[in-house]
Amino acid sequence: MTTDDRLTPAEQDLAFRPSSTAGTGLSELASRLREAGVDVREHGPVHEGAPVTGACLDSRVVRSGDLYIALPGAKAHGAQFARAAWEAGAAAVLTDAEGLELMRSAGLEHAPALVVPRVRTAAGLAAAGIYGHGLDAGPTLLGVTGTNGKTTTSFLAASLLEALSRRTGVIGTILTRAGRRAVPSSLTTPESTQLHGLMALMREEAVDTVVMEVSSHAVSYERIAGLRYAVAGFTNLTQDHLDLHGSMQEYFEAKAGLFTAERTARAVIVLDGGEGPEHGVAMAQAATAETTTLALGPAAARPGRLAAEHPELKADWSVVEATPDGLGHRFALEHAETGVRLRASVGLPGLFNVANAALAALMVLERLVPDLGLEEAVRAVAEVTDVPAGEGPFAAAVPGRMEVVGREPDGVVDFAHNPDGLVQSMTALARARQATGRSSGRTILVFGATGDRDATKRPLMGRIAAQHADVVVVTDDDPHSEDPAAIRAEVLAGVREQAEAERARGRHVEVHESAPRADAIALAVRLASDEDSILLAGRGHETYQDFAGVRVDIDDRVELRARLSERRGPHGAGLTEHPDAAR
Repeated sequence: MTTDDRLTPAEQDLAFRPSSTAGTGLSELASRLREAGVDVREHGPVHEGAPVTGACLDSRVVRSGDLYIALPGAKAHGAQFARAAWEAGAAAVLTDAEGLELMRSAGLEHAPALVVPRVRTAAGLAAAGIYGHGLDAGPTLLGVTGTNGKTTTSFLAASLLEALSRRTGVIGTILTRAGRRAVPSSLTTPESTQLHGLMALMREEAVDTVVMEVSSHAVSYERIAGLRYAVAGFTNLTQDHLDLHGSMQEYFEAKAGLFTAERTARAVIVLDGGEGPEHGVAMAQAATAETTTLALGPAAARPGRLAAEHPELKADWSVVEATPDGLGHRFALEHAETGVRLRASVGLPGLFNVANAALAALMVLERLVPDLGLEEAVRAVAEVTDVPAGEGPFAAAVPGRMEVVGREPDGVVDFAHNPDGLVQSMTALARARQATGRSSGRTILVFGATGDRDATKRPLMGRIAAQHADVVVVTDDDPHSEDPAAIRAEVLAGVREQAEAERARGRHVEVHESAPRADAIALAVRLASDEDSILLAGRGHETYQDFAGVRVDIDDRVELRARLSERRGPHGAGLTEHPDAAR
C-alpha cells in the first residue's frame, strides 16, 4: 500500500505539449475567436503583451507565456488563482465577467485579459489558435464514442490504419501515443487545452491520423471544442455515468453532441449495439452529419431485434457472417447498395469484438472512400483484414479488454464495469467454452463496484452476475471515498436476490464475498476446475486501487497469472506471457 505516485499535474501537462510554438499575439487571438463566433471583450494592454505560446486551465502548471484560462467551477472560480498564474509567468487570462471582477479584487486590474460569455467553448478555440493556428492544421481525426467498446474499437482502427501505412496517434483510456512516442495519460479525453497541445505534438511526430476515444464528459464539458473529426463512430449506449448525466436521455444527448455537422464530417453509427436498437436508431436519427449506418446481424447481442422493431430500416452496411475461428471470429460486411463485401477476422474473444472490429473497419473505410472510391477502399482494407483470426491488424490484444492470461482454466481480464459490459463478457466466455466442447465448465466471476459513481447500477450488476455466472466472488474495485464494505453489501444484495430466484428455477449459484481483491482472485483460482472460465471484471488494464486517496498496487493480469502459475507448478503450462515480460 503506497500513496499515489503518478505524474504531478505539471508533469502531466508538460507531456501533452509540443517542444515549441511560434507564439500568437493576444489581439490576433481575440480576432480568431471573433471569427469563430465568440463574443470577446478585450481588457487591459492586449496589444502590448508578449505573444502567447501555450494554454492551460490549471494555475499549478502555468508556464511562461501561457494563456491562463480561468473557468467558473462548482466549488471555486479559476480566477481566484489568477494571481498565482500571473506570478508563474502567464501572458494573459481568458475568463468571464465574474472572473474579471475577481482579478480586479486580487490587484490584477491592469493584467491583459480576454473576457467571454462561455469560457469552456472559448478555451478549445483559443488553444486551437495558439497551438495550431487554425482548426484545419491536422492531423486527421477519427473519434469513437459509446458506453462500451471505445477503447477496443480505437485500438483496432489505429492498427488497421498502420497496416495501411498510416502513421497514427491514439488518445484514450489506456494510453496516449504520438507515432511511436508514448505519452502518459489519466483521462479518457484530456482537457481542451491539452488536446490541442497534443495535436501540435502529433504534428511534430509526423502523425497523419489520430484515433481518439470521446467520452460523454468530453462532450458535456466541451473538451473537444475547436476540434473537427473526419469520421466519428458510435458503439452503443447502456447504463453508465448517471452520476454525471442524471438520466439516460441526458446521457444520450451528450453522446449525440458528437454527431453534428459542426463536429464531424461523417458519422458511422451502429444501430443495434449493446442491449438493442433503441439508442442506435435514435442516434442515427439525431445525427446531422452525413451518416453511414451499421447493422450487426449475427454479431448483435440480440440478433433479430433490429428487423423486428424497425422493419422499415435498411442499414448501409451489415454484418452478414460471423463464424468462430480459434478464440476469435471471421466475419463479413456487406454494402446494401452495391452488394460489395468486406471480409475480415478478429482475434479477440466475444461477438461484441466482431462489432468493435466491424465499426473500426467502416470508420477507416469512410476515411478512405473520398480519396479512393468505395471498391478500391474495400480492396485496400480487405488485403490486410481477410486473414485467419489471430493474424492481421485485428489480431492484437487490447490491454485489459478480454485479455486471455491463462488456459485450463481460461483466465480472462476485462474492463467490463457496467451492466451491459458484464453481460457481454460472461456471454462471450460461455460461448467460447461451448465452441471448444467444454459445455460442463462454469463461469467464475470476480468483480466489485466503483465508489463515488452511479450507485444505482450496483445491485443491478449483482443480479446480472447471478444470472450469468455459476460462481460469484464479490470484492473491491476502486472505493475512492466510500466505505468498501458498504459498496460490497450493495452489490451482494443484488447477487443474493437473483441467486434465490435462480435457486427457485433449479439452478445453483455459489456466492462469496472476499477482500482484498488479491484474496478474491486467489479464491477464484482455488475454486476453478480446468474446464472452467475465470473472469476478472471491472479493472482491466488498471494497476492500482484507490482507497480514500491511498493507492493499493494490484494488476489483475499479473495477479491472476501468478495464481494460475502456482496452481500448475514451476513450469506454468498453459499460461500466456504478459506483454511487459517480453520487453
